Amino acid sequence: MKNPIDPLLSKPASAASAPVLSVSDLTTSFLIDGIWKPVVRNVSFEVAPGETVAIVGESGSGKSVTSLSIMRLLAKRSSRIEGCVMLNGRDVLSLPEKEMQQVRGNDAAMIFQEPMTSLNPIFTIGRQISEALTCHGDISKIEARAETIRLLEKVRIPNAASRFEDYPHQFSGGMRQRVMIAMALASKPKLLIADEPTTALDVTIQGQILDLIKLLQEEEAMSVLFITHDMGVVAEIADRTIVMFKGEAIETGTTEDIFHKGKHPYTRALLSAVPRLGSMTGHKWPLRFPTVDAATGARIEPIEVADTVDRRTQPILKVENLTTRFDIRDGLFSRKIGAVHAVESVSFELFQGETLALVGESGCGKSTTGRSITRLVEPNAGKVDLDGRNVLSLGTSELREMRRGIQMIFQDPFASLNPRMTIGATIAEPIVEHGIGKPTQARQKAADLLERVGLNADMMTRYPHEFSGGQRQRICIARALALDPKVIVADESVSALDVSIKAQVCNLLMDLQQSLQLAFLFISHDMAVVERVSHRVAVMYLGEIVEIGPRESVFGNPQHSYTRKLMAAVPVPDPARRGIKRNLKADELKSPVRPVGYVPPTPNYRNVGSGHIVRIEA
Repeated sequence: MKNPIDPLLSKPASAASAPVLSVSDLTTSFLIDGIWKPVVRNVSFEVAPGETVAIVGESGSGKSVTSLSIMRLLAKRSSRIEGCVMLNGRDVLSLPEKEMQQVRGNDAAMIFQEPMTSLNPIFTIGRQISEALTCHGDISKIEARAETIRLLEKVRIPNAASRFEDYPHQFSGGMRQRVMIAMALASKPKLLIADEPTTALDVTIQGQILDLIKLLQEEEAMSVLFITHDMGVVAEIADRTIVMFKGEAIETGTTEDIFHKGKHPYTRALLSAVPRLGSMTGHKWPLRFPTVDAATGARIEPIEVADTVDRRTQPILKVENLTTRFDIRDGLFSRKIGAVHAVESVSFELFQGETLALVGESGCGKSTTGRSITRLVEPNAGKVDLDGRNVLSLGTSELREMRRGIQMIFQDPFASLNPRMTIGATIAEPIVEHGIGKPTQARQKAADLLERVGLNADMMTRYPHEFSGGQRQRICIARALALDPKVIVADESVSALDVSIKAQVCNLLMDLQQSLQLAFLFISHDMAVVERVSHRVAVMYLGEIVEIGPRESVFGNPQHSYTRKLMAAVPVPDPARRGIKRNLKADELKSPVRPVGYVPPTPNYRNVGSGHIVRIEA
């Protein structure tokens, strides 16, 4: 059966010329256990010259497979692509592989979510971009170098000429993504396919990349096919939007119509699950997220969270002047030449049943703060008081017992789970190792915990690879609860999840906090999520807390320029903002590396009121 959405009806009125890309009845199947199973079914759409079309959907919806099918980047033996894909008037599905290699780069180019997996770590970025130029055109090495520097300048990489000989690891994530865009633009393609290019980036870097794509599109008259699950990004960049669900394009239209007149229940549910900055105005305490029913795509309404934090008691966790530095050594005798000042004199309190969010960009020190508190890395100075005990003074056996009271949940659940252990054994292991219960009791508790986090006890015999990303994160939460901790450090624990799964996991954490009176140190760079789940917020920059206070005060009246910068960069799911450029500077986060003997200046703070404290800027 053909897709009921007619691509001709969805063509923009302004597109009088022939489309750059025309996809008709695209069906992609994978060979699984000897049977061809379709994962994308009868997808049809067009991209006009200079137009941006977004394909939006969650993991497993088929959006990335659609883009890989268009570029014919799927394994030949295990995949089958049917239908018609016309790119600049040529049917790419019928081209020999040698001709297709010329199409890639010349006619269409693609950038991916993680640039480090696309860049060769042993070659300089200058050489890699130059090779893209020489492979697709008759150009000398000198000309290629000059053009490469021009491209690096075009994508706003500071000091482009001096960075020609730098390697990928010497660039930040945002700058590496700029390198990938420069490489994609090398042969002046008519179509740029961007597959989740901003998902792994901090919010300010994401804003810079979105601004850059908009600007380059205007300058190069380039069409863009943008693949994402972030509806805020869609609203800001797309002329038209295609919503995918379970391998099918269930709704398409102008971005304004999709956002304001979306007809399919999944479209409406997906939009409602998006955290919106400012949505907590008038709400004093955390608020659960509306969620999406995976089977029907229908919206599940949120429920108000009651506040049970008693700040008249002693804090469960008290951190004073925490300092963590990493030595930098060089030379034959590994002489110390400097240090990374990762965490510098950080102080805060956390009460039972409270969520304190620690926010900032990559490299600001928020994750190192969490690891220092749990002594997964050793701090240089300070005091960490957990339920009346100084964590930093504990010996090995005492430290082992202390870790029963504070547990961590990490960003990548798959990397946190042993692939050779069943999840039942994974959850039960710490119970047995800490001598809390016998193996039989541990298995029973593991079963109970699985039920508590929304999974079934009969899943205990399965292995991590048999679960989705959201389910694996629930397993990690169950394991963290196994030792009945009082404090949980959630380190970017929902950052890699789809919007509806993120909402479900956040709701689960809030439910567990209510029932078990858990204290959360919620580490994140997602300001919209932080606003929804936290009682208080601490903003970190270059290893220091520059602003801390109640959530409603920090978000309603941000005082530090860095806090305002973070908030200004958050994508807003409102199509009226399409075309708006934030004009965020393309600078990288300043380096926390300091020379030997460096003494940081003593910070000065001012009290805004009601526990809202801000560092005075120089």
